[in-house]
Amino acid sequence: MIKYIFSFFQYDFMRYALIIGLFISVCCALLGVSLVLKRFSMIGDGLSHVGFGASAIALALGFAPLYVAIPIVIIAAFLMLRINKNSKIKGDAAIAIVSSSALAIGYTVAKLSGNVNIDIGSYMFGSIYTVTLEDVIITAVLSFAVIVLYAVFYNKLFAVTFDEEFASATGVKTEAYNTLLACLTAVTVVVGMRMMGALLISSLIIFPVLTASRVCKNYRSVITASLIISVFNFLAGLVFSIVLNTSPGSSVVIVSLSVFVVFTVASKIFKK
Repeated sequence: MIKYIFSFFQYDFMRYALIIGLFISVCCALLGVSLVLKRFSMIGDGLSHVGFGASAIALALGFAPLYVAIPIVIIAAFLMLRINKNSKIKGDAAIAIVSSSALAIGYTVAKLSGNVNIDIGSYMFGSIYTVTLEDVIITAVLSFAVIVLYAVFYNKLFAVTFDEEFASATGVKTEAYNTLLACLTAVTVVVGMRMMGALLISSLIIFPVLTASRVCKNYRSVITASLIISVFNFLAGLVFSIVLNTSPGSSVVIVSLSVFVVFTVASKIFKK
């Protein structure tokens, strides 16, 4: 069985899928901790819908989806924060407004252009096995930028995650760092859509953090555990998809759910 699994990695597309998956898993785990603790975890789901809409429009107009989706999703992330902060529309409602509108507009434009095809489906459900070397390079560069920026501003992001009011009182520009967090999430979601699809990418942000929080109690340990769990979930999901010939994206989600259930049950047993 092991020999059978490793035989797949003689192909370039499998090696590309592995590299992209590892980069996205790390980024999602890092950002997921702050998003979940700030109770803004569904921003990944909302931004993925915006990314789908932007990709659909790009494909309809004949442009490269990634180059169109990234700036549009970053703008959407900024708008979600502004709507949430400056109006009576809060949290999940703000996400729902932006994401559902973008999804509807994108699909309608693509439908009217007659270009609703397999490319649109791949952005909705993921198509990690169709990535190219160019996709790998772009993902590696963007993911590296996300990781570096997260590391550089780690202390500030930690401050706005746990006590935004106190951080603001001590001189931290909370609005700027919330915007940075949203922008980093937007980039991660867009590049991760190729792997997981618009419908599933948020699971890679949420599950590792929730799983890690079952057994870890401080911020750094949750981050470390989330990184390990996220990478494990991806690798196990990829193997699962190879052995059973299933979709890699859905396989990763199933593994993530299974690991979460195991950790939840184990944590309750050990508490008793």
